[in-house]
Amino acid sequence: MAYLLVEPCMTDLVERLVPDELWTLCRRVVPPMEVIRPQGGGRRRAGDRECLAAIIFVATSGCTWRQLPPVFGSAWATVYRRFAQWSRERVWARLHRVILDELGARGQLDWSLRRCTATATWSPGPSRRS
Repeated sequence: MAYLLVEPCMTDLVERLVPDELWTLCRRVVPPMEVIRPQGGGRRRAGDRECLAAIIFVATSGCTWRQLPPVFGSAWATVYRRFAQWSRERVWARLHRVILDELGARGQLDWSLRRCTATATWSPGPSRRS
């Protein structure tokens, strides 16, 4: 028996992957996009929250961009383009900083466990000399 995925299902999934509290923080760093269509018409721009949920789904599920389920309402190419755009605009680094700042302000970060390793070791492996 096949099930038809409808909008309420998408809304539930989006809200689970991007809760309101996270979305509030994300809106601080996601650049606003003004859609300019001189001729008018065209499709409505895919929502940033829905695209973020789809990006989180790809990152956490292990699926490829092309395997992205249609439940998110956007084509995989649209979601990938948004991911690439936000990567170029350093949205992920800024979001990371905003989340750390928020958690720090709430006293929810334990910096006593912080470790920073500045050394790296490379080993060429076993010698092949005879």
